[in-house]
Amino acid sequence: MATAVETLGKLERRLTISFPVADVRTEVEKRLKKQAKTAKAPGFRPGKVPLKMVAAQYGYQIETDVLNDKVGRAFNDAANENELRVAGFPKIEPKEEAPEGMLAFDATFEVYPEVVLSDLAGVEIDTVATEVTDAEIDKTIDILRKQRVHYHTKGEAGEHGTGGEAVAANGDRVTVDFVGTLDGVEFAGGKAEDYAFVLGEGRMLPEFEAATVGLKVGESKTFPLAFPEDYHGKDVAGKTAEFTITLKKLEWAHLPEVDTEFAQSLGIEDGSIEKMREDIKVNLEREVKARVKARNKEAVMDALVKSTELDVPKVMIDQDSERLAEMTRQDMAQRGMDVKNLPFPSEMFKDKAERRVRLGLILSQLVSDNNLQATQEQVKAQIEDFSQSYEDPKEVLKYYYSDRRRLGEVEALVLEENVVNYVLGKAKVSSKTVAFDELMGSNPQA
Repeated sequence: MATAVETLGKLERRLTISFPVADVRTEVEKRLKKQAKTAKAPGFRPGKVPLKMVAAQYGYQIETDVLNDKVGRAFNDAANENELRVAGFPKIEPKEEAPEGMLAFDATFEVYPEVVLSDLAGVEIDTVATEVTDAEIDKTIDILRKQRVHYHTKGEAGEHGTGGEAVAANGDRVTVDFVGTLDGVEFAGGKAEDYAFVLGEGRMLPEFEAATVGLKVGESKTFPLAFPEDYHGKDVAGKTAEFTITLKKLEWAHLPEVDTEFAQSLGIEDGSIEKMREDIKVNLEREVKARVKARNKEAVMDALVKSTELDVPKVMIDQDSERLAEMTRQDMAQRGMDVKNLPFPSEMFKDKAERRVRLGLILSQLVSDNNLQATQEQVKAQIEDFSQSYEDPKEVLKYYYSDRRRLGEVEALVLEENVVNYVLGKAKVSSKTVAFDELMGSNPQA
């Protein structure tokens, strides 16, 4: 039986549940007898152990299990009877005062909030669009060329000058010896031999690169170098060191020509430049489509969160905070980091957890109200779209359909897309074109 529900806060509730002590004793005895049929003890055959010995060995655990079962069942019955949508798990505490022959407990818990969605017709959403032009294809080809760069000694006859006249310039790969000192004393990490880097890529501090430019093989140069205040090396951060560098090797970058051989290296069997550019365009458009979709999805989710007011159950925020903390720990461990002694306070993740829970409640209501669940046809179409970038699409289908968890992930993606399309179809939407580089440099939340 249960008392009337007490309202303790906007979402917090409490009710008292009780049941006869005799019911507990009866169930405990029943389970003890069942346990006795298989119980073992020295000097007794299996199933012949005296009930008192079985009770001494298993009684406490059985009584605890029976109480938990009784309390859980009574709470669920009371919640159903009062039509309560319980969020998370209740906090159960024994009640000191109880009628004779009864056990009583107070159950404190939170309920799901009522989600009242705003009129989407008044919600403003800014979306983006990006076009893949010849300029983006050319940039991609340049990147692919740089990935296949090889180097030649600078100054060889017929190659960028002759003999000792060759000097280091941006784009060249240089190999140097260097040593740095602070107040005339060498410091850790300030010395290296046969160290190679490409000028202009920013791997070295600007002063270091500037001092290297213009050197000939065999030449040395001494110069001051001021380390930034936020430099990763704490011993030298904010200090000025004196460096001496010696250029030992100088090479110029030989980028492959955009020709038949280059196209074939990218998997174009007949070496067609036109086919290569078309393939690159298709791949860029696929990536652009994915990023545009992610940006626009994020804009929709932000709009839903901002336009819907609701109270979020604290218990759900706490649970999701702990889940995010554990996911972060596991991710760092998989990256090879030692996380044994690293603190992962769940408070660090509360803001993100609250947004996730809030958004989850809104989406659940939106999907329920408008029948936006993912259909089997949509899920299959999404997996087929995934498979287009793989050599064997059938294997991709098999990969997803052989695992219910993987299939569930696809269903969640489709459901989100249904929500996005529905909201965009109802809201005030404005679209702007963003540059390709801006889009590719963005990293919207998933």
